[in-house]
Amino acid sequence: MASETIIPVAVDVTFLRMDRPPEAAAPALPPDAGVVRAVRCTTGFYRYLYHTVGHDYVWWLRRTLPDAELAAILADRGVTIHVLYRDGEPAGFYELDRRNRPSINLAYFGLMPHAIGQGMGRAFLRHAVDTAWAEQPRALTVNTCTADHRRALPNYHAVGFGRLRTVREIWQVPARLGLPIPERLRYR
Repeated sequence: MASETIIPVAVDVTFLRMDRPPEAAAPALPPDAGVVRAVRCTTGFYRYLYHTVGHDYVWWLRRTLPDAELAAILADRGVTIHVLYRDGEPAGFYELDRRNRPSINLAYFGLMPHAIGQGMGRAFLRHAVDTAWAEQPRALTVNTCTADHRRALPNYHAVGFGRLRTVREIWQVPARLGLPIPERLRYR
């Protein structure tokens, strides 16, 4: 049996934390946009969201999960999926993970390619933050990395997240996933 081809990817992962809700008023989403919780998110719909949002940012971990394992995560009461719609089409999503209470982790957050640059990112991020804080956690956490959109880290800081630490990770990304790996991230 042939071994799987792996692409080593070097990223700097920044871990962030927010210890109290933002005080500034939240920016509004455009009038033709809204966020809906996917109450019983199917693995197929989740994979569509995850693949579309994360394709250009080397989101690979959940792509490697078998359907049963992903379905178990989605069925966990501590995990919720929230989908941004604009003009009736999905435009992004976020995932809140409460499995490490009393903190809530913003496990995934992002816009679909067609929604980037449309002025929704900060308002959508604030929606995620406000939704989490409505549950009065002890803290809200998130991480981002150098594979993510260049505005990810500044946007997290702008809504009130503070940096805890940054660590270098070498990901072993399976080539079979067909993800575009930027040259700047290829580990040699």
